[in-house]
Order: sequence, then C-alpha cells, then structure tokens
Amino acid sequence: MSTLNFFCTCPRGLEEALAEELKEIGIANAGAIAGGVYFSGSWADCYRANLQSRLASRILWRVAQGRYRTEEDVYKLALKQDWSQWFDVDQSIRVDVTATKSPVRSVEFVTLRIKDAVCDRFREQSGKRPDVDTRNPDVRIFGFLNADNCTLYLDTSGDALFKRGWRLDIGEAPLRENLAAGILRLAGWKPGIPLLDPMCGSGTFVVEAAQMVLGIAPGANRSFGFEQLKNFNEESWKSIKNQLIEPLTSSQKLDIFASDVSGDAVVATRANLERAGVPADIALEIAPKQIDARQIKPPVTEGGIMVVNPPYGERIGVRGTESAEDFFAEFGNTLKQRFAGWNCYVLTSDMAFQKKLRLAPSKRTPLFNGAIECRLFAFELVAGSRRDKPAAAA
Repeated sequence: MSTLNFFCTCPRGLEEALAEELKEIGIANAGAIAGGVYFSGSWADCYRANLQSRLASRILWRVAQGRYRTEEDVYKLALKQDWSQWFDVDQSIRVDVTATKSPVRSVEFVTLRIKDAVCDRFREQSGKRPDVDTRNPDVRIFGFLNADNCTLYLDTSGDALFKRGWRLDIGEAPLRENLAAGILRLAGWKPGIPLLDPMCGSGTFVVEAAQMVLGIAPGANRSFGFEQLKNFNEESWKSIKNQLIEPLTSSQKLDIFASDVSGDAVVATRANLERAGVPADIALEIAPKQIDARQIKPPVTEGGIMVVNPPYGERIGVRGTESAEDFFAEFGNTLKQRFAGWNCYVLTSDMAFQKKLRLAPSKRTPLFNGAIECRLFAFELVAGSRRDKPAAAA
C-alpha cells in the first residue's frame, strides 16, 4: 500500500499541540509547521485522525505539487491531474486557495483557474463537467501557493472538524470547539483534574471536557469528506469506528463545573451536553448554575483549573452605570480572595485584559479564534496579589 501525504490545518498557535495529539492517536511522524501539521500514512491513519482529533480544523490529502510563476502554470498543473480517479463528474465541487508570499496578483483568479482546469479535464474525458456548489459541495479542493510551489489537496474532512454536530445556537463569534480543546490541553487539564468555567455561555469548554472524560470521539456523530471519494473503503472505516466508538464505561469522576449569569446560556449548555452524547445522569452533574461570576466559590476543596472566555454586555452581568472594567476588577478580587491554589486561563481579544482583572499573568499565548487574534492569559492564583511579579511572554 502506497504512503499518502496529509496536511492538518488548525487554529494558529496550536500547531505543536496538534502534533502531540496526532502522535497520541498513533501517527508517529506528525510534524508541526506554521498553520498546521503534516504527516504521511495510510487511509486508516486519515480516518482515525478525522474521527479522533479534537484540535485539527481539516485534514487535507496532497494530490499534486509543482513549481509555478503564473496563474497559467497553476491551471496546467491542475489540468494534468486525473480528477475522475478520485470523484465522479456528477458530484459538486468547491475550490479554495490560500497564498503566502505568492507572486500572483489575484488569489480569486487562481481559484477560478483551478476550477476551470478541473472542469476542463472532466469535459475532455466525458463531455460533462461537475457543478460548483460553494455551500454544500460533495468534494472540496484546496490550493496552497507559496513563493515557488503550488500544492493541490483534496479535503478528507468535509465540514470543518470543529463542527462536532452538537451545537445549534452558535451566537456571535462563538468559541470554536477545537480551540476550546486546545486551550484545555495548553492549560494542562486532564480528566480527574477539577475544571470550572464561570462564564460558560453555550458550554463549549465543559462539553469538550465531558467528552474527553467519557471517551466520546469528537467525530462520532458526523460524516466526513473522505466518504465521498472513490477510494473510500467502507469496510475499513466501519472497523475503525467500531473499535474507537465503544459504549461508555468510564468510571472517572467528572469534577467538571460550570455557571453563567445568563439563564439562556444555562439552558443552551444543558441542551448541548445532551446533543453531545453525554448521558443524562452525567450531564446532570455538570449542569451549570445561574450565578454572577463575581459570586462564585470553589466547587472543590483542592485546587483546579478555571477556563474563561469572557463575553460582552449583559451576559457578564453589567447593569446600569456599571462598566466592564468595574466588573472584571471585582471578578479579579473574587479570584484572589477565594481561588488560591487554582490556575486560571482567560481567552480574550483584549490584549490588555490583565489590567482590567488587576492580576499579573504568568504567561501570554497568542491564539486565533477563526480570524480573531486573541491572547490566552495564564494566572497562577495565590493568596493576595501577583501584580509585582513580571509576566513571561509565550
């Protein structure tokens, strides 16, 4: 069996964490580069990575690579490929292109030329051409251009992997599931360590954590792009799913806690836990409480990890003439006074957030939630203030 080459995209800032995760899945040669992780392996490796990876955004199969200088060079490279060996002319396609330090003037024009090449190749062979569907295509084709080379990929994931299939109400700029899972990994959280999210929103952190404890694969309830390709091996895929998706037998204590000042958020989290496959009795243990984050108390006597993705406006409990600065100053006091021994991780696009919290971070890690640049601030909570301790840059 020939070895295939894959590239896994992920949120920027999680490349090393994703490489570690893929090695844990059993892909030994995973290597991190800017924007993702590459690995070589079999289709079984691809199936497992799609099913099990919590951090990857997409897993792309490299089908062609060549040097180029102009848009026409890219067209010729795409035209040379026998696309009919991978999918049928009756299947719809979508083409996406990204570029870094590329000499071409228009990425949009390159996208059009790759689409033209695929359609022209099919027309030469069968007299027909595939339809283009930008919303729900059967097959996604990706092109990547650097200064010298064009690489063509077929997407094996379909919908982005952070779409687990359990979220219905996404709200505005939701925390993506794979970024939440990556933050839990960066925070050093593992099943058995107490976890608290006092501004849980739709429950992304707690849903991801609960699935980890229970051994629920992130891709257990969705379909994948590789199922649309001609070389899809249904028997192998069913065997892998049967091995990795087993009845829940975890006896691990959850110690996962959540709360939010918004009643709507509490309801959304409970519904998402149910849709994510968390059994009702276990979901009841996690069920978030409606409480102002400034009023929270440690849910366990020993220390633990707190994760926070602060919302805006009403959901943080700001009322009347009160400002967000006032709210977070009080929340910071709550952390100092009640949560000594805990580690708190806050993801925010506010680069000066620590000034509002009035705590000195021990670390700042650049991350991206989609296109939104953020920082993950780490705070080691001890009795009193850490304001005089210098912060370490990530």
